[in-house]
Amino acid sequence: MNKKVIVIGAGPAGLMAAEQLAGNGVTVDIYDAMPSVARKFLRAGIGGLNITHSEPLPQFIARYHDSDGRVASWLYRFGPQELRQWCAGLGIETFVGSSGRVFPTQKKAAPLLRRWLSRLRQAGVTFHLRHQWQGWQADGQLRLFDRREQQPVLVSADAVILAMGGGSWKKLGSDGQWQAALTEREVAIAPLQPSNCGFNLSWTDYMRQFAGQALKSVALSVDGRHFKKGEMVLSHYGLEGSLVYAMSRSIRECLQVGESHVWVDLLPDLSEDKIRDRLSKPRGKESMSSYLRKRLNISGVKYALLRECSGPDCDLNRQDDLINAIKRLQLRVDSPRPVDEAISTAGGIKFSELDEQLMLKRLPGVFVAGEMLDWDAPTGGYLLTACFASGYLAGQGVRQWLALV
Repeated sequence: MNKKVIVIGAGPAGLMAAEQLAGNGVTVDIYDAMPSVARKFLRAGIGGLNITHSEPLPQFIARYHDSDGRVASWLYRFGPQELRQWCAGLGIETFVGSSGRVFPTQKKAAPLLRRWLSRLRQAGVTFHLRHQWQGWQADGQLRLFDRREQQPVLVSADAVILAMGGGSWKKLGSDGQWQAALTEREVAIAPLQPSNCGFNLSWTDYMRQFAGQALKSVALSVDGRHFKKGEMVLSHYGLEGSLVYAMSRSIRECLQVGESHVWVDLLPDLSEDKIRDRLSKPRGKESMSSYLRKRLNISGVKYALLRECSGPDCDLNRQDDLINAIKRLQLRVDSPRPVDEAISTAGGIKFSELDEQLMLKRLPGVFVAGEMLDWDAPTGGYLLTACFASGYLAGQGVRQWLALV
């Protein structure tokens, strides 16, 4: 059929889209600005590649704050189970960890990526690295810049898939520069915002000495009532870690409406009554730090946070004030960390610009996948799964557009 498809971006979404098209008389060329492919994917797998999650699909989908069901539609086509089967097809077995998260048996991203790239090359996919996409010519050709040869390159295709990521981790390739070219074509884009990120708090010098220490078995809330349990880390600038990342969307939204406080429960496994019972023994002349360490195992960074943030109207020598501070310690959040420091970004091309196959309505034949789209997901395998799923859908959409199916 001599059809040609160009994919811009060699991350999971772009590679998955290319895989749906390779072979069958279709020429697939992948262009990427970086010297090697899938850099952010490899970086995410350094500590253990959490590729998806094992929870039931309805519960899985609920993690996305997917008000119009667009992400859900991707996941019904290519969800966690399909992703695990796809890994198995590459010869990469997966297992479910104690938290329900799914990992490759080797835990690393590199073995999976090597097998995937080998399969793509065998199917005829051609890679063009160090090529920065810059938009379109007046005649519709794609304009790229060859960083190796330091010269412009013009290419054309029957269909194009854009999968260049969001705006975080510039050094790995996701810099958000694609926004300018699409804005020129009047494509509506929601501003990119940090997601799965840390937050700035105004620590004193006393608190900064605890930077790098983990606050384990705590709970966090944005309303003082509905707490989520987990672990976070105190940093020199504020707070980070898995619990903070999981709550980052809620914290960010609160900041946008002028609410700057979050609440921490330092002992989420103990009720107020149980804490009161443990504090029934008089402290006497014992120091507060020693008393709380012995009676409630509050010490180190937890005690420092209690001391720092209990507030001027709170008297820790009064039992009711102490218990209230332990269970509902109020922290003032200043701002999220910069976009480039975030694990991922929210915002991007609005779904109103796309049809059901992820094709831009203003640019027929141009499809979009991955973090370029306006969706948000927590860590825990959800982000990666939806990137794979959107790439799958975009690739299938191109097949339909080119009447290959």
